[in-house]
Amino acid sequence: MDFSELLKVRLLSELLQLLNSNCLMGKTIKESNISVRTMKRTIKTCLLLAALSLPMTLSAQLSSNPDKFLGNITTRGNVDAGGGVPQYYQLWNQITCENESKWGSVEGNRGNFNWGCDRAFNYANQHGFTYKFHALVWGAQYPNWLPNLSPKERYAAITNWFDNVKAKYKTLPLIDVVNEAVGRHQDGNPMIKESLGGGGKTGYDWLIKAFDMAGQRWPDAILIYNDYNSIRWDVDNYLTLVQTLRDAGAPIDAYGNQSHELSDISTNELSNVLQRQQETLHMPMYITELDIDKANDAQQKSQYEKILPIMWEAPYCAGVTLWGYVHGATWVDNSGLYKNGAERPAMTWIKEYMATDAAKNAVSPYPGMKKEASIYIRPASLKVVKGDVLPIKVRARLATKTIEKVDFYVEEELVATMTEAPYIVEYEVPARISSGWKNTKAVVTATDGSTYERYGRFAVVSGNTKHEPFGEVPEMPGTIKIDEYDQGVSGVSFYNAQRNTSTTVKTDQWMDYTIDVKEDGLYSFDATVASTSSSGRFHLAEYGLDSLSYLTEFVEVPKTGGANEWKTLHGYLKNDLKAGRQVITLLVDQGGFYIKDIKLNRFVEGDGSCIVKTFSDAYGVGDNVVISARATSKSSTISEVRFYADNMLVGTATSSPYECVFTPTEKRTYEIIAVAVNAEGAEKVSNPRYLEVTSDTPLDIQTIESEEPNTPAYNLMGVPVDDNYRGIVIKNGKKIVVK
Repeated sequence: MDFSELLKVRLLSELLQLLNSNCLMGKTIKESNISVRTMKRTIKTCLLLAALSLPMTLSAQLSSNPDKFLGNITTRGNVDAGGGVPQYYQLWNQITCENESKWGSVEGNRGNFNWGCDRAFNYANQHGFTYKFHALVWGAQYPNWLPNLSPKERYAAITNWFDNVKAKYKTLPLIDVVNEAVGRHQDGNPMIKESLGGGGKTGYDWLIKAFDMAGQRWPDAILIYNDYNSIRWDVDNYLTLVQTLRDAGAPIDAYGNQSHELSDISTNELSNVLQRQQETLHMPMYITELDIDKANDAQQKSQYEKILPIMWEAPYCAGVTLWGYVHGATWVDNSGLYKNGAERPAMTWIKEYMATDAAKNAVSPYPGMKKEASIYIRPASLKVVKGDVLPIKVRARLATKTIEKVDFYVEEELVATMTEAPYIVEYEVPARISSGWKNTKAVVTATDGSTYERYGRFAVVSGNTKHEPFGEVPEMPGTIKIDEYDQGVSGVSFYNAQRNTSTTVKTDQWMDYTIDVKEDGLYSFDATVASTSSSGRFHLAEYGLDSLSYLTEFVEVPKTGGANEWKTLHGYLKNDLKAGRQVITLLVDQGGFYIKDIKLNRFVEGDGSCIVKTFSDAYGVGDNVVISARATSKSSTISEVRFYADNMLVGTATSSPYECVFTPTEKRTYEIIAVAVNAEGAEKVSNPRYLEVTSDTPLDIQTIESEEPNTPAYNLMGVPVDDNYRGIVIKNGKKIVVK
């Protein structure tokens, strides 16, 4: 039994004796004949015993501010550093894994998850303080198998990573959603950017998508963008990135300054840039990875004395995390606060400072370190022209309170007061307004009178053509002609596009298309393309008021044989389309190909059937392969059956028997599907069949009565057979029927 336990036993014994006295048996102090001094001692004893019954962490950690944490990281994968250093909970009340929760550490082998971060997560829960997951998306320390995948496969892998983190940690208080995405901070950023949809209409679609994915899985978490050089050398790019995420309505709650570069910053420079950040972003801020790399004890202590109070006492600062505290166990040489088990002078000063009233009473944007309000302003577009009608949604939710109203402002002018969700404003951009960025603000008022704010912006660009349909709005099911994208100005309804199909599309080109969907449902697409190479790629997206939705996977355009060799690519929309008028966007991820049109066809589940007959033979390159299918429709007659090999149209049939001839051009396995279209335009799609092309030359079948002597024979699975085998065999690269 340790000293604290012995003390508890002694105090409990004393308290029991007092409880048995007349004083605590229903009599007043005067009747009990007990002194006031003894009574005071009784009360103090009760209070002390109650305090000792609580977790020791409440009084031991350096930060006693109930609204801000002073945190740190794991040390060499462990929570407690050892070596005479105090236990973690005696110093810090927030923990971040230095490496254990990064994707590359967790899923080093694809499909096998090593949750080393459990140690820190469980420790934080045990001691009642905050855990931060670091980080979901980062252009470094991703799995080494990721670059070997295609963009479509990488997107699926990232989605799977998010899903597995969610399955493991259903609730998380803090998440670094994206880490170090400014410019070329990390060599892997271009690959991760490509994997998440590229720049798109906003320039930062890939980051918006990452935050949307995180917000859908952890709506109650505080979602953070984290970067370095954000205070000194890359401030402008950092602010542009974070501001764009905020303005586009991504569910970003706070910005993180790593603060590794501040070993010689002046107090004036630090104060000025932090104030500039806050005046630009109007969001909570975290200091996420603070260290002072100084071998000289006095210099390290002096720098902490200068900068930590400025950070900690800023009312928009929600917490500070130091990045390591043991000499020799940090990512830089001299940032440790303990050396050989003894605290350096900087650590002594930090303890003293955290005990001051200034530190204890510093204001935080998150009282109780919890997020009460989730407020995001999501415009349908970041750019408009005068006369445009811009739909804007305020996505507002309170954790423990009830919303009474939402006031929405444009340039301090009250535009709407909304009392019922969804909180949507149809803002008509007035002719009198000047060009440039326009500030927006949403003020959410709870029924208890408390208010919460969120800021945003949209840009009014020069131009006289409003964002409108090109002509008559095409109905879906139907055809979208690629050169008939919406009218308007560049950057609003299209970018880097031309109204013809005789030139190749360009990387990062995009076009909006207004369509009229006649009926809810799942739709497929058929895109008519031509290409002289196999590097093209595109996807369809919808910039909705709730999220950025990728309607298709990243569609890879194959080499078709020439600029006029048009082929049809088949695929499916990932989300149902809702009936009504809407805008979808074609985004060119990798250009250099031609695209003529995109047909959208409605898919009807369970309406008849379409079955491709199995392939029982092996084939070679150049063979004429007959693909046949059985197709029926319950609602109407079949108008045609389309046959696809690896999503490329290879033939059609308009009457039974439904067949086409396909000539493979490569030695590999082809995925074959058939699509039956009924008279009403609805589709039924077959399950895939797989066509094995095993030879570089045609395997024409020859019928003979007896085998060729002394020639090795193989069955269609490539297994050697003897002279007694009857059926189709392969001899000298030819298929032969042996009877």
